[in-house]
Amino acid sequence: MKPTLRRIFLGIFLVSAGLMGTGLYLQYALHLEPCAMCILQRYAFVVAAVLALVAGIHAPHRLGTRIYAVLLLLASLLGGGVAARQSWMQRFPSKEMECGPGLEYMLDSFPLTDALPMIFKGGGDCSKVQWTFLGGSIPEWSLVWFALFALAAAYILVKASSQPR
Repeated sequence: MKPTLRRIFLGIFLVSAGLMGTGLYLQYALHLEPCAMCILQRYAFVVAAVLALVAGIHAPHRLGTRIYAVLLLLASLLGGGVAARQSWMQRFPSKEMECGPGLEYMLDSFPLTDALPMIFKGGGDCSKVQWTFLGGSIPEWSLVWFALFALAAAYILVKASSQPR
């Protein structure tokens, strides 16, 4: 099966959706509290997923494909930047590098109406490694996927430039 641009976009959507599902599993089944940087990475994966899904369904011509690819590249670079920063924080932790208060503290210290927005933003220590897979932490794996998405977006840009108008 030839990897058309449409299939690449839809593949990115499926991978992003799977990564979001994995993140939700880690949060709700394994009770790993996401930090603020984790939440930002989730936003980037959601943006990448939505862009890829819309591009895959839309299947635009040259200009539209390039626009989707540039937006996907931007989301991947921004998410990858956050993941790289968090990976660095985990490799070289500092006592001052905490992203925010923990969930229990927020619920005990603030009324629910104030705590809910803070919970949505994430809590916990961004420099703490809570889970690993094949030796890589969550932000390290996020960085790998964002890099792959960025490479795919760059490939799409190159291929879209050679498409007929």
